[in-house]
Amino acid sequence: MKPLVLCADDFAVHAGASQGIAALARQGRLSATSAMVLAPRWPQDVALLQELRGRIDVGLHLDWTSEFAQAAGHGLPLGAAMRRALLGGFDRGAARGVIERQLDLFEAQWQAPPDHVDGHQHVQQFAGIREPLVEVLARRYPGRLPYLRVSRVGAGAGEPLGFKSRVISALGANAIKKVADSAGIPRAEALLGVYNFDGDTARYAALMDGWLAGAPAGGLLMCHPASAAEPDDEIGPARLREYAYLASSDFAGALARAQVALVRGERLIHPLHSPP
Repeated sequence: MKPLVLCADDFAVHAGASQGIAALARQGRLSATSAMVLAPRWPQDVALLQELRGRIDVGLHLDWTSEFAQAAGHGLPLGAAMRRALLGGFDRGAARGVIERQLDLFEAQWQAPPDHVDGHQHVQQFAGIREPLVEVLARRYPGRLPYLRVSRVGAGAGEPLGFKSRVISALGANAIKKVADSAGIPRAEALLGVYNFDGDTARYAALMDGWLAGAPAGGLLMCHPASAAEPDDEIGPARLREYAYLASSDFAGALARAQVALVRGERLIHPLHSPP
């Protein structure tokens, strides 16, 4: 069986996402999730993860671009954040403070360090954020380093490597890999699950077949499921389709056909990339 980490992003973004992610994890259909700790729901929704402690990876979804980040005072719309990353990068000192605060908020509720760190809209690898992030993780967690997501997107069968995928990879995948390796931070390098959130359940099923077939051992597949949508959630319909498919027997069959086993990153990524 080929091992793969399947991570549900955006835990706590709203109630439907948190409830759907917890339900899928209890069903064994996920092996990781990442939390938006600036979201008002984080302190209460974390209770949904308690029974899953030790069964899935629970990590930080580092946030610079959501409405929660903008309300916190450091956030920017995605386009503005991308421009800043490309035109000199974020101020590293200020970014360090934001990273420390989000880690503090994570630990205050989870009562443990994160198993992994990734980024909402892939901000973890933006210039001026990736460098202090690696520095902070190495300093805070020398005995048990969280693994980092490297958003290097590969094409899956049936989904050509489009503009969105190329932009995500170009905004720092090589750079964060380099700084993570220099600090001995373990990493999940290959990222799957990128699409434009359009289509129906049949399209998502076809994409999943391609991702599972093309995923390398040690890869990470992201998803964004929710059991209920919110009116102002831009990808709400896609969240519902993803949840319905991941909860279905069709997804179980897809895993079996691809001979994929969903595993936690500590069983896969740490042994591959642990520092000497």
